[in-house]
Amino acid sequence: MGETVTFRSVFAIGEFRAVWLAELLSIAGDQLARVALSVLVYQRTSSATLTGLTFALTYLPTMLGGVLLAGLGDRYPRREVMVAADLFRAVLVGLMAIPAVPFWALCVLLTLVVIANGPFKAAQLALLPDMLDGDRFVVGLAIRNITSQSAQLAGFAGGGLLVAILNPYLALALNAATFVASGLLVRFGVRQRPAPSGQHGGPASNSRSPSSLARGAALVWQDPRLRAIAAISWLAVFYIAPEALAAPYAAELEQGAFAVGLIMAADPVGSIIGAFLFSRFVPEHRRLQVIGLLGALAGVPLLLCALHPGLIGSMLLFALSGALATAYTMQCSATAVRLLPDNARAQGIGLLSTVLLTVQGLGALVVGALADVLTAAGAVAVAGAAGTALAIPIAVSWSRARRTRPLHPGAGLV
Repeated sequence: MGETVTFRSVFAIGEFRAVWLAELLSIAGDQLARVALSVLVYQRTSSATLTGLTFALTYLPTMLGGVLLAGLGDRYPRREVMVAADLFRAVLVGLMAIPAVPFWALCVLLTLVVIANGPFKAAQLALLPDMLDGDRFVVGLAIRNITSQSAQLAGFAGGGLLVAILNPYLALALNAATFVASGLLVRFGVRQRPAPSGQHGGPASNSRSPSSLARGAALVWQDPRLRAIAAISWLAVFYIAPEALAAPYAAELEQGAFAVGLIMAADPVGSIIGAFLFSRFVPEHRRLQVIGLLGALAGVPLLLCALHPGLIGSMLLFALSGALATAYTMQCSATAVRLLPDNARAQGIGLLSTVLLTVQGLGALVVGALADVLTAAGAVAVAGAAGTALAIPIAVSWSRARRTRPLHPGAGLV
């Protein structure tokens, strides 16, 4: 019997602590910036469409960066790629913090920031298995999931308060500082390793090929279980609505910037609770059985926004939706790690996470436009109804795939 891997044993690895803390700072800063940008754009334009567009730009260009620049993590030392991406983003966000920057330039800078996130995440995901062997990698993913939600909560809630007391530009300046801190932590906390290209004959050495994306997509498409897992994860296209419409939603409730942060923080609060309860009290075999059902149920609280429940009621509904969505998302990620072959794990997970962020951006853009036609509450309700309706056939596909090709013992452990 092997040693039981715990959170404590993973945190005992110094390199993981450095990468974990760097990511924690960056996520908190990013969420802070999302609050600031939502408030700033809505103040300037009074348009839910443009607010949704700006929020979408914090997700959509990830696909471009993930597809075109992810190979940098295979051609150059991964630590250096991460540090360079952090410093590049620090400069860009620093420019965004200048009040005189026009709206179009703000969008361009934001797009470049998110594109740079692609090679950073690809290098990070490829580097983690070098730090965390065996089950430590899976436990490390679970730690990142839970703590990232905590960082989102701190960034959203703190961002709303900071923007209310001071102004959005200071929040952007603080976001730039978190990128600098992240780069320093990675540079001095992670051991130098040579560039992996050419070391083996596996996928890493072929990452320069334009067909690497096709190979990664084939890994997912050829396994019906991975296809279903991907589809369940991508229901986030609907469940991003409360965060994307936080500013116009708060305006409809006649609330200010602090309420924007509270609305955005509701989902992470629910996510932390959901991750804890799901991993602590739901047996492993049950987790695999219910992820499709949870994908459908996550839309129901959003549908209830059609009843106009007010600020507190809305926050409770958003938290419940976040709890359900995080439970199935966490299980999907852990199961995908188990199903992907070792020599293509980072490539497959990188593709899944890149598309996930992209569909979230698309969802933010669509619900923003829908809110201008209906209302913010109406758009959230429509998104919830659509997510639940689409999740039902996906859940059936997952159940069928799991019965046809049963997962091996230990698959999908969180």
